[in-house]
Amino acid sequence: MKSRFNITNYSELGQRIITALIGAAIILGGSIYSEWTYFIIFGAILAVSQLEFYKLCGLDGMVPLKSFGTFLGLLIFSMSFLVEMKHLPDKYYFLVFPLVSLTFFIKLYGKSDKKPFTGIAYTFLGIFYVAVPFALLNMATFSVDGTFHYEVIVGSLFLLWASDSGAYFAGTKFGKTKLFERVSPKKSWEGSLGGAAMAILTAFLLSKYFVVIPQWKWLSIAGIIIIAGTYGDLIESLFKRSIAIKDSGRGLPGHGGFMDRFDGLLLSAPFIAAFLKIF
Repeated sequence: MKSRFNITNYSELGQRIITALIGAAIILGGSIYSEWTYFIIFGAILAVSQLEFYKLCGLDGMVPLKSFGTFLGLLIFSMSFLVEMKHLPDKYYFLVFPLVSLTFFIKLYGKSDKKPFTGIAYTFLGIFYVAVPFALLNMATFSVDGTFHYEVIVGSLFLLWASDSGAYFAGTKFGKTKLFERVSPKKSWEGSLGGAAMAILTAFLLSKYFVVIPQWKWLSIAGIIIIAGTYGDLIESLFKRSIAIKDSGRGLPGHGGFMDRFDGLLLSAPFIAAFLKIF
């Protein structure tokens, strides 16, 4: 007898809410519990997201090195974490360059690959577009005084989710003026303003409880996420439109794939890390 509570019977909004609550509980709980559970959870998200990216490239006829590229992405992520944890000297970053260069050697022996350099380029793109931002999240999380502060990653996620949620509901209710119709016909200026307002309000609230960084920095991170997060969403939409698909995957009911859910973080993370490291 089939269960009547199958998640596919729920509306899209219901699926989004259930998936978001379960995902948020896992990510936030793991990030708060310890630096190692944070490392495991975000390493898993990175691996799935990078494999998802390479799968999409394959739909467009590209042949990136899926397994090796994802291995390199996880290596860079792990190395940055261990360096920030003071478990590994930063001189080991130099190992990244020869290991990444092995991509050329591997492609040299790919007899059936008609465009090997295109595959190499997309392998590198997967590392730079997906893996490097996750590695930079490590640096942001350890940026305050050289120790792990879950408040930085949790606060950044709250800001990202507040911006996304505000944009979704404001756009659904009031959206009329198209933001970037050529790339994403559903996005509107009204939705973007709603997302911005929600992110700024969330930044004020975070500054009251997460005092590890001052209020002006939370507001600055909110500004980064409002701008870079929106562009991250648009860039991923451009990528999906170029290969004529709607969602990057089916791993998250109501949200599409992992890249659909974390596209804003991919473009925001480099700016957040640079901001916190410099200021």
